[in-house]
Amino acid sequence: MGESILSIIYIIGAVTFIMGLKMMSNPASARRGNIVAGIGMLAAILGTIFLFRNSDGSPLKNHIWIFGGIATGTVIGVLAAKRIKMTAMPEMVSLFNGLGGASATLISVVEFTHLAELGFPPDQATPGILAILFSGVILGNITFSGSLIAWGKLSGKVKDFSFKGQHIINIILLLTSIGLSVYIGANLYSGDTMLLFYGLFFLTIVYGVFFVMPIGGADMPVVISLLNSLSGLSAACGGFLYDNKVVFTGGILVGAAGTILTVLMCKAMNRSLTNVLIGSFGGGSTAVGSKQQGSYKEITLNDSAVVMSFANKVMIVPGYGLAVAQAQHTCHELQKMLEAKGVEVKYAIHPVAGRMPGHMNVLLAEADVSYDKLIEMEQANEEFPSVDVVLILGANDVVNPAAKTDPSSPIYGMPILDVGLSKNVIVNKRSMKPGYAGIENDLFFQPKTSMLFGDAKKVLQDLISEIKNL
Repeated sequence: MGESILSIIYIIGAVTFIMGLKMMSNPASARRGNIVAGIGMLAAILGTIFLFRNSDGSPLKNHIWIFGGIATGTVIGVLAAKRIKMTAMPEMVSLFNGLGGASATLISVVEFTHLAELGFPPDQATPGILAILFSGVILGNITFSGSLIAWGKLSGKVKDFSFKGQHIINIILLLTSIGLSVYIGANLYSGDTMLLFYGLFFLTIVYGVFFVMPIGGADMPVVISLLNSLSGLSAACGGFLYDNKVVFTGGILVGAAGTILTVLMCKAMNRSLTNVLIGSFGGGSTAVGSKQQGSYKEITLNDSAVVMSFANKVMIVPGYGLAVAQAQHTCHELQKMLEAKGVEVKYAIHPVAGRMPGHMNVLLAEADVSYDKLIEMEQANEEFPSVDVVLILGANDVVNPAAKTDPSSPIYGMPILDVGLSKNVIVNKRSMKPGYAGIENDLFFQPKTSMLFGDAKKVLQDLISEIKNL
């Protein structure tokens, strides 16, 4: 009876995952979708703890350890989520991906060790089970070590590192890992099986590090979405090993969603998915700017306020600088003030603005900016010719015309927001330093562009004051 109820709970859990994922596609229902999926997961966890039965009919034991682990993880997760700043959200996502990969790896290690203690019985150590075990180790370790490097790079603690022929080394490491898995599976009863298995464990960690190390600059959102996909696939391996439908379903959903997002990110960056997999894109770039750029011009707060107040249409381009300044609420206030003067205000969102996919959408949603105001790159580029003023807040690489005009640029070929098509461009930055990709921005030196230096939040607050005084 208990197992039948547990099966029903698993089905309900799987359905809530699908419903939650669907609801998360719309900002208006995203919060409820998260809650729905969380309730399904909680039901599946409690159902497994109290209703699952081993092959001999005995229930799960060690409840104190299980609930102790759940309580510890819950406290750490809640505190981290409450205290994390919006600017550090990409780093937190990378850590979550890494922990998911580590969990899947540990499951495979524990199960392989258990099979070794039993002497690899043929009815349990089947080719299918071994393939899942090795897949869990490979995918989990790549996710774990790669995510830690991504976290370090996003937080500024780890620098880009690459060397000539690194992508060849990456391919060799990956193929060696797969080949070693096949060899171990074909020679289970040799005396060095466990030694080779731990060699595979170490090799895949090294590959994860080498995989992410050369990736830098504007390409980071792509690798985050890819690592998210790998974390889901590694979790699905654990669900398969334990014949747990809800874990398997959740892992497949995360893996599929992450893969689709990776493809979309690659399209937005004009990068090849093959290059992503071998880790040879976006790394080792140096600042472009040795050519004579000319001079840039500054604009005062008062002039900015006048130009924006008497415009018919203003387009705001948010970037990482807006997140750093935590100025999303002030930006929303500026939007409402301009709209009260009859100005049409919209936000142009580049797919890879910020440090992770959807970073700007989440940032503005936190400030209660209407989703209808956020328009995607393709639509924004169609509207720029009719825009009187573009206000760029901390964005850099996603508006750099070098992506279209300079074949020597590391971002050449990347689709950008064509802000130069508008009548006036105001760029808010702290200084003239290059953006995350480390390259000079030709936009800053164009005749239509005026620089408004300062912290985004302070500048926006002063702009609001100036507009009030007009």
